[in-house]
Amino acid sequence: MSTLLIAIGAGLAFILAYYTYGKWLGKKIFNLSAAYVCPSFKLRDDVDYVPTSKGVVFGHHFTSIAGTGPIVGPAIAVMWGWLPALLWVIFGSIFIGAVHDFGSLVVSLRNNGQTVGDIAGRVLNRRVRLLFLFVLFLALTIVLAIFGLVIAAVFKMYPSAIFPCIIQIPIAVIIGSYLHKKGKNLLIPSLIALAIMYLTVIYGDVGYLHAFNSSLASWPIIGWVIVLLLYSYVASVLPVWLLLQPRDYINSLQLITALGLIVVGLAIAAIFGGSPTINGVQVMESGARPTLEIIGPTSNFAPAGAPLIFPFLFITIACGAISGFHCLVSSGTSSKQLKCESDARFVGYGGMLLEGFLATLVIIACVAGLGLGVKSGDGMVFGEAAWNTRYATWASSNGLGAKVGAFVDGAGNFLVAMGISKTIANALMGVLVASFAGTTLDTACRLQRYVVQELAATFVRQPVADAVSGEKTEQPLFALDSIRVTTNPATWFTNKHVATIFAITVATIIAALPSGAVEKSLIQHLSDDGLTGIWAWMTANAGKGGLLLWPMFGATNQLLGGLAFLVITFYLWRRNKPVWFVLIPMIFMLIMPAWAMYYQLFVGSDDFPAWITDENPNELLIFIGAATILLEAWMIIEALLLWPKTKGILEDTAEESMLQSTGPSGMNC
Repeated sequence: MSTLLIAIGAGLAFILAYYTYGKWLGKKIFNLSAAYVCPSFKLRDDVDYVPTSKGVVFGHHFTSIAGTGPIVGPAIAVMWGWLPALLWVIFGSIFIGAVHDFGSLVVSLRNNGQTVGDIAGRVLNRRVRLLFLFVLFLALTIVLAIFGLVIAAVFKMYPSAIFPCIIQIPIAVIIGSYLHKKGKNLLIPSLIALAIMYLTVIYGDVGYLHAFNSSLASWPIIGWVIVLLLYSYVASVLPVWLLLQPRDYINSLQLITALGLIVVGLAIAAIFGGSPTINGVQVMESGARPTLEIIGPTSNFAPAGAPLIFPFLFITIACGAISGFHCLVSSGTSSKQLKCESDARFVGYGGMLLEGFLATLVIIACVAGLGLGVKSGDGMVFGEAAWNTRYATWASSNGLGAKVGAFVDGAGNFLVAMGISKTIANALMGVLVASFAGTTLDTACRLQRYVVQELAATFVRQPVADAVSGEKTEQPLFALDSIRVTTNPATWFTNKHVATIFAITVATIIAALPSGAVEKSLIQHLSDDGLTGIWAWMTANAGKGGLLLWPMFGATNQLLGGLAFLVITFYLWRRNKPVWFVLIPMIFMLIMPAWAMYYQLFVGSDDFPAWITDENPNELLIFIGAATILLEAWMIIEALLLWPKTKGILEDTAEESMLQSTGPSGMNC
């Protein structure tokens, strides 16, 4: 029963926080108003800026921020103990992550839906803006380069998830077109879409569909990466209402109902025990139901072969507690779709709390659900023996397969306890993981397009206001005065197609790069097998290049969270608002990732050699890691110099319409 009580307690804590702390933030700090004219109306273009009901925006927002982060992060962090992981998820979500997402969304709403990186140019200064945008570009490039690999790996592990994920695309287009043209109620289309998606989970791997899934699962990684990035290009440039928004919405229906099934299965397993049979085979000789109990350690600050719990717990669990990537979703896409400012608490604060609850369920699935039985060899193992199949050592638990597998097996056991077959349970959990990853990939591509366009605008002649005086000049940041705007190549990248093609090209090139170990393999293939060796290398290794930069993504991602807090803090500081509740998380989220990056670069351990002293150093990783630390230090110095000069002094408000009493937004809330 303890596992069920943990889930109930966490859920109640999140609900209480939403109606207390979240309400205080919305009413007393951000002064949310239904009379404010949102960017979706002011700048409506029916491509990026589209007024949308809060339920649909919530679906887009939740599935975009969740990704695989709240699954893989907690699934590995339980090695330090389920209690530290759980405490970070609950308190991190309530006091740091949800505040970060909510604040980023509101600040963007008040600045015409611009990203926090662009807004930094007004609330701080233009140099910080440029530095921030470079960090955003780097982080999103890593996401685009790696998530194709992640989705391909999930499809290879769970081929039955392929057809259900593919069918979501035409369903989304049909629903998006229908709702945009007809403007009808969402209830009936939502129920139909949900029913179809669950039917594809149940019957999507039988007969010819099994052969279809198997053939696609055999594709080389690079093939999946290219196809997924091309899909992301299409999703990025199409009107948001046609594909991205409805796909995220219908995904959210399936994913949230799947979470509901996990909770019901957890309750049944906690009260009655696990299933006595799996796919008709008795799992225990006695025929009894396995008992649900916590099999993972309560705390283990120094598991063998693991990095330090401080700061790496706070880097490993990002999504599920706080993730800098969320500030991009809040300020990049969600802020362009909300039609009523008062919906921001539901989407920004509530979306993060739901993700925190997902991370809580992942922890329970890994440290308790796993013990209900996993296959080992020709039989089933339970309890600690089941735990050791996934968590015998840090190294064995650190791969994507082990992390995803621990969650799928554990959560799947909850569904099996309800009477759902193991085959369908695994298919549903595989679809959940792949769908989360897919929605993150296409949203990240759209966000990268915005970042490239904002960076390009830096080099185009335009009015720029000084952060302190508010005085405008017509000087570009770097473009030569003798070059006319119309002949400036930077203007090419302000075009959405050029910006998106550039984003996916960079990601594809990085994905295709080999690591040091693979380079040796390639040379060996060439010398031994010639062209046959090249093909063998491509099918086996191309597409994994994102792993070159992946070791630094955790720290870089969390650094984004600290920098977003920096922008939110200055926004409030200029308005004489309280800042303590963002200042403390900001300091924490600037220190932890910098500490982790410094440790990885220069300190290391026997099990994790420092990047700079490694026998086979990754020069690209070292260079970008060191540059990231320097960029952070530069931005902090700029902020410290500006801090005493900006209290109570509003930045230029040309991009921020203050609360208005007229306009369509107030009438549609």
